[in-house]
Amino acid sequence: MTTRRAGERSIEGVHASPGLHWVGDGFRVAGYFSAIPGAMRRLSPFLLLDYHPPYVYSPSDRPRGVGVHPHRGFETVTLAWEGSVAHHDSTGAGGVIGPGDAQWMTAASGILHKEYHEREWARGGGRFHMAQLWVNLPRAHKMGPPRYQGLTAAEMGRVELADGAVRVRVIAGEHAGVRGPALTFSDVTLLDARVRAGGELTLAVPASHNLCLLLMSGEAVIGGERASEGDLLVTRNDGDQLVVRATEDAHALVMGGAPIDEPIAAMGPFVMSTERELREAVADYEAGRFGHLDLRRATPRDGRRGRRRARRPRASASPSAPR
Repeated sequence: MTTRRAGERSIEGVHASPGLHWVGDGFRVAGYFSAIPGAMRRLSPFLLLDYHPPYVYSPSDRPRGVGVHPHRGFETVTLAWEGSVAHHDSTGAGGVIGPGDAQWMTAASGILHKEYHEREWARGGGRFHMAQLWVNLPRAHKMGPPRYQGLTAAEMGRVELADGAVRVRVIAGEHAGVRGPALTFSDVTLLDARVRAGGELTLAVPASHNLCLLLMSGEAVIGGERASEGDLLVTRNDGDQLVVRATEDAHALVMGGAPIDEPIAAMGPFVMSTERELREAVADYEAGRFGHLDLRRATPRDGRRGRRRARRPRASASPSAPR
């Protein structure tokens, strides 16, 4: 442990990767929040983090991924560093994201979607590196209309020190006066940061906001604690800045935001405010009120819709796969 400066946040917990599991047949992920007691409240507005570290997929004529499944009451955010993913949903929206891009899907009142390795990328295979976050919606917006934001690498906000020791891509929220392109329903900060060995990144954060950081590669001293590749650090709300001091080249995903101080009721792919709202979500899903989506493994360019619906979601105590 090293000395912290005045106003610098301390670290509440350092969490190593909980191990990898498969979501569908195309996403080999570590579900970090599952190992943190009370994570949905402690890390609000974030509900889930599935991190897919770099992995090489062999070529395939059948794109791997996750079939049709529902969501209600929150948003899914998919971030790409390597590889390519296609998305298609029951509103007719969809897109393909590649390195540097992001998909920000607001399920809100209900949506069916599917996501796969993009067909042409799958045929060649290669390294795949991504992450998916679930972001809670305030109760006032849980039953609003669904929305899809396809955010390209060129749209991201960028902050870089003159010597190139620190580079930050701003996806949502603000850093050093630069805003990210994502439209959000609560105060969310999402940053993709790279710090060279010997460099230092200082992040300003309101003391009331929750904040965590996933160190995807390298080593660093963060909030006075030493961290290595694969560590998730949860900060205490005891300061208005976080300092990342890289001891070797480091790459981090920073997730912060104003906590949503409202009840949470979760069951699989539904996150609402009450048990009654969860029962209503299941009933609406079974009645076909989330729309329809072809079960075939199509790319977003395939706009035809089928009549069959996805399987009924299984109950669980917290958000879980399918994605």
